[in-house]
Amino acid sequence: MRQTRPAYPNNTLCSRRTRFEKSTLLNYRCMLRMSDWWSVLMALPMLVLLSGPITAQRTGTVVQWGQQAMSPVVQGTRFKAIAAGFYHNLALRNDGTVVAWGDNDASQCVVPTGISGVVAISAGWYHSLALKSDGTVIAWGTKGEGRGTVPTGLSGVTAIAAGTYHNLALKDDGTVVAWGNDSWSQSTVPAGLNGVVAVAAGYAHNLALKNDGTVVMWGTDYGEQMPADLGDVVAVAAGKSHSLALKKDGTVVAWGTIWNGSAYVSATAPAGLTDVVDIAAGYGHGLALKDDGTVVAWGFDPGGANTVPAGLNGVVAIAAGARNSLALKSDGSIVAWGHDPDRRGPMPSGINDVVAIAAGAEHSLALKTDGSVVAWGQNGAGQCSVPTGLSGVVAVAAGSFHSLALKNDRTVVAWGYNYEGQTRVPTGLDGVVALAAGYGHSLALKNDGTVVAWGSRVQENAVPVGLSGVKAIAAGYGHSLALKTNGTVVAWGDNGFGKSTVPQGLRGVIAIAAGNRHSLALKDDGTVVMWGYLDGQYAVPGGLSGVIAIAAGSDSLALKDDGTIVAWGRNYYGQSSVPTDLRDVVAIAAGNDYGLAMLIDPSPSAPSLTVDNATGMAIISWFSPADGYVLENSPALSVPIWSAVATPPTLVGGLFFMSNAVTGDARFFRLRRP
Repeated sequence: MRQTRPAYPNNTLCSRRTRFEKSTLLNYRCMLRMSDWWSVLMALPMLVLLSGPITAQRTGTVVQWGQQAMSPVVQGTRFKAIAAGFYHNLALRNDGTVVAWGDNDASQCVVPTGISGVVAISAGWYHSLALKSDGTVIAWGTKGEGRGTVPTGLSGVTAIAAGTYHNLALKDDGTVVAWGNDSWSQSTVPAGLNGVVAVAAGYAHNLALKNDGTVVMWGTDYGEQMPADLGDVVAVAAGKSHSLALKKDGTVVAWGTIWNGSAYVSATAPAGLTDVVDIAAGYGHGLALKDDGTVVAWGFDPGGANTVPAGLNGVVAIAAGARNSLALKSDGSIVAWGHDPDRRGPMPSGINDVVAIAAGAEHSLALKTDGSVVAWGQNGAGQCSVPTGLSGVVAVAAGSFHSLALKNDRTVVAWGYNYEGQTRVPTGLDGVVALAAGYGHSLALKNDGTVVAWGSRVQENAVPVGLSGVKAIAAGYGHSLALKTNGTVVAWGDNGFGKSTVPQGLRGVIAIAAGNRHSLALKDDGTVVMWGYLDGQYAVPGGLSGVIAIAAGSDSLALKDDGTIVAWGRNYYGQSSVPTDLRDVVAIAAGNDYGLAMLIDPSPSAPSLTVDNATGMAIISWFSPADGYVLENSPALSVPIWSAVATPPTLVGGLFFMSNAVTGDARFFRLRRP
């Protein structure tokens, strides 16, 4: 009999008598024989070495695909251009590659593999454009009406603009090419148009700025024509039904109409607005960048698109989407604000140093190494409004419209939708070691192996009487699962499609997942068992093996031991079409029509720890160099309380040594870079 626990490249779980087995994904996996465990336990309290973050995994960055998408962004990445579409956004890295995030129901965030050398970007309603340094254009997203394609032979392009259902390209000879929907003649470029230096595309109209400072407009005029005397213009912007022109004196001219929530009203720029150096027009709002690096916003503001973050400065570029805004700062970082409550919000900054992820219906959570939580996505019920001051978190769970966090004192914090009572944590609940969040209910696993449930639906709340010996829990759409220490599974709650009918004889289970209409179990042989809705594409792919983790949402995900992901299900929005270049995955989560993966940070592996027993003393050693790393210890892992070991190490022949007295039943060590 043998106990196995995986360790990522910068995490070891080893005794002095551990033997190693090579693993493609994990580099080395410590294989501890039962005799090894007994030898350690008999000699001194059990020692476990952790070189890494809270969950004994390497920290990572997050990638998302499906109906909502987000490219992985390594900490410290700098950008040089931004673009905002209807409900998606683009950013151009300094190295000429593109990042996309937001709605992806038309694959507008699926950046073509290998795209590079990009010098400009533009985002339409359901499609995206990129201009390359060789003057060619790449398009992706909705192919309807040709907006997601590029005219054959198009070259010599110097600027691009993506409208709602059409596109514009400015050529180096000052002429304009248009393609896509032409219902309002927006793709019919006026005859003889030349001398153009800039273009802008709106919902069904376009603007062209000429080298003499005049503007040409075509398409629909929404009943309000462009000012006849408009001149001395240096920049133009087009929104849904309004337009902006920046004059060389730093003032802004607006025309057209803006929806104010109840009616269309004439578009106007704020009185007294001066010293403007750039402009942007969204669905119903406008932005102006001033020469002091600050931003002014006006217009319709249902999602906070006009609520410029306090203190925002140092801005060098702006972009306006349907109901969100972006600002590019001089240091290459991006600030985003506003969103539609029924859609995804803008990409949060700093999703790095992540140790755990969770996916809800349309929102996501990431737990960071410092015990803080980052949330993004749909926030109509406040499920992304992380409580102010929340810290010391060791685990997270995302329900359909609510969120849970487990703190290091074994208590639970909940926020978001509470109609079913799913965020009303039972008074006095403590001793919690794991959480699960479903559609309208929540689960907590206690350190005594029992389960507590809350939420107002009787079926979902009724934990089977006498249930004990549980080591893992999962909550789905109206049903719950519990994995027992003997490798069997217990299910209760809604049984639509048979998702709560555990297959007879199911044993050897090491992980469970509960989806919308189905349930998954991972067996100790690396295979997956599924029950519930099994028709067609929902069935487990034939021959699937080598699985080390599973996740269930609207579809299913399996993480293999080579760091790749296998997905299956209905795939309405591409949630089962895993990005082809996705590798080095260490964690997965499945939401409603989207998937999440945590990738290993591309940083050097932390030094590995070694321990030895010397009559009640832990002799700890690790190889140099280890600049910036601090040795920490904790009395437990389920709810870790890490503190730095005060004794300084001694460096002998390239090896750091330290002795530490061991008290209590167990002691855990890790190396961490603060």
